[in-house]
Amino acid sequence: MPGAPKVVEPKLVAHDEKYVLVRHACVIPLNSVLYRILGILNQCASVAERDMGRLPCIQDPKPVPSFHAIDAMTCGGAPMHPELRAHPEYFSRDVVRIADNVYQAFGFAASNVYMIVGEDGVVIIDTTETTTAAENVLAEFRKITDLPIRTIVLTHSHRDHISGASVFAAGGNPEILASDRSSEDALLEKTIHPRAVKALQARTKRQFGIGLSYPDEIIGIGVGPGDRPLKGMGAGILPPTRRVGGAGEKVTTCGIELELAMAPGETPDHMVVWYADRKVLFCGDNFYRAFPNLYAIRGTEYRDFDTWSDTLDQLMAFEPEVLAPGHTKAVTGAGAIREVLTDYRDAIRHIVSETRNGMDAGKTIDELAHSVKLPPELAEKPHLREYYGRVDFAVRAYFVGTIGWFDGNPTSLSPLSPADEARRFIELAGGPEALIAAVERARAEEDYQWALQLIDRLIHAGQGGEDAKAIKALLLRLHARAQINCPTRHYYIQSAKELE
Repeated sequence: MPGAPKVVEPKLVAHDEKYVLVRHACVIPLNSVLYRILGILNQCASVAERDMGRLPCIQDPKPVPSFHAIDAMTCGGAPMHPELRAHPEYFSRDVVRIADNVYQAFGFAASNVYMIVGEDGVVIIDTTETTTAAENVLAEFRKITDLPIRTIVLTHSHRDHISGASVFAAGGNPEILASDRSSEDALLEKTIHPRAVKALQARTKRQFGIGLSYPDEIIGIGVGPGDRPLKGMGAGILPPTRRVGGAGEKVTTCGIELELAMAPGETPDHMVVWYADRKVLFCGDNFYRAFPNLYAIRGTEYRDFDTWSDTLDQLMAFEPEVLAPGHTKAVTGAGAIREVLTDYRDAIRHIVSETRNGMDAGKTIDELAHSVKLPPELAEKPHLREYYGRVDFAVRAYFVGTIGWFDGNPTSLSPLSPADEARRFIELAGGPEALIAAVERARAEEDYQWALQLIDRLIHAGQGGEDAKAIKALLLRLHARAQINCPTRHYYIQSAKELE
């Protein structure tokens, strides 16, 4: 921007065996304001005296708490949403008998593993995301029976369900059953044309908080524990020995008769397992105790909402007395199961109808994402809390999945580049100092979303240097504390770490 002051880049100096950022003696006004905000944010952090480390410092070169310490402090409120505090206890490890010969390994990994004990062997349903978790589960199962594993059933191709298969197959030759449908997973399926795999891997790490410290940064993943083992992630995937077609089929193994039925929902290759003798329905990820993840911020193709809601009717038609989901605890009792599945179906259909009506009324995707809500009688149900999926994410996904990215506003057809728009926005705001002052006010009012959108303008315009990124990192950590949605919380904190 013509006339813009040249930003003096910071330098690192050693002090008391810690490293802090300091400035040259002569600092231009823009940077002085940036540092003023960092000073306020650091004051917020100064209540903690643990975990000293690297953080931009304002005045004296003193050690101050590291970025990730801020998240564990009381700085203006609780460090995390109060409902998330109960997750460690809820997801504590246990092997539960959910029917006479059916066991659920719960809390050992992101997803559940089930064992059905038969006459001369056992059936395993789903296998976790790591070989370490699978080994832990198998050790517990071996306390119940030493019968050989004859059959492994994979409800769908998400890696948190298939990556421990080699552990359960070791020492034997079990049949491995899976759907014959495509998973549409760019990280799993071999495709003719390359996909943005690096982007998907980075976003997956952010969504699941891989590498975040437990319990201050990650408390749970929304539908699973936060302290699960990560060693051997993806290492135990085995190819199916038999694919089940669209008509489904009945399988008899170990004296157990199971019905495998196609039930697309969270993935198009979803398959449920019906154990009629015990009235147990293994539903995979078509239900869990959280609002459904109709769109995953790690990056997913459109998950057909109408198909998923129709599948929930299909599940109810089995009239199960035990519902065994891929995540969270089993639901028991025919009445309770019908209630949760009905609520799940109605929630999805409500999102569809409200979003579709808004689209027909000419509303944009952003308007709908802010206006479409679940009715109170659904929103407060414990199995529809937004621990994993989010309503506004679902609204955006339905809009884009059904009519594409264009929101209908002709202004959106040829927008300015982010850099050009940011430069003009800053000029309109009265210059960089005025924008930074607005960031400071927003931070003081705990309006972190607005503060982030403002600081992004400075970053997009190429102004503020590393200081602006440091401010954004701090704001992301502060914003993360109030989030009830675990993927959102993790994405904020992991993104902050990448900026630090």
